[in-house]
Amino acid sequence: MTTSTAPSVFTARDLGPAPEQEVARDLLRRGLYLLPVALLIGFVGWRMAGVASVAFAVGLVLVNFWAAAAVLGWAARISLGLLMGVSLFGFLVRLALISVAVLSVRNQGWVRPVPLGVTLVVAHLGLLLWETKFVSASLAFPGLKPSEEK
Repeated sequence: MTTSTAPSVFTARDLGPAPEQEVARDLLRRGLYLLPVALLIGFVGWRMAGVASVAFAVGLVLVNFWAAAAVLGWAARISLGLLMGVSLFGFLVRLALISVAVLSVRNQGWVRPVPLGVTLVVAHLGLLLWETKFVSASLAFPGLKPSEEK
């Protein structure tokens, strides 16, 4: 008699399509749509230093989303256990890198802390909330929901 056992989480891997790349591309696209509005708000409130601070913050946010997708896609191909570890510790590492980036420029003349900080928080949360409207949680369509054909 043969019994089937579930694969170990440490040896199982995902060789299917990489929905995280698709979602990250969509997040980047939406972030670039909002960039002119954010830059305008930075200019109105803080002139060119506000524009530079907002641009730096948006760049950090978009690089963070891209890096998350790249690392998660890489880890999923190796093992699901690695994917879990990378998702937790990768977040902590990326958060530390964002902190280092902000702390390294905080005393520069072109940096204004309010637009930099507000943009970092609002862009991260805003893009994630906006993206939830387009992400599919079904196994039939991992990644983005298919667009409705009229």
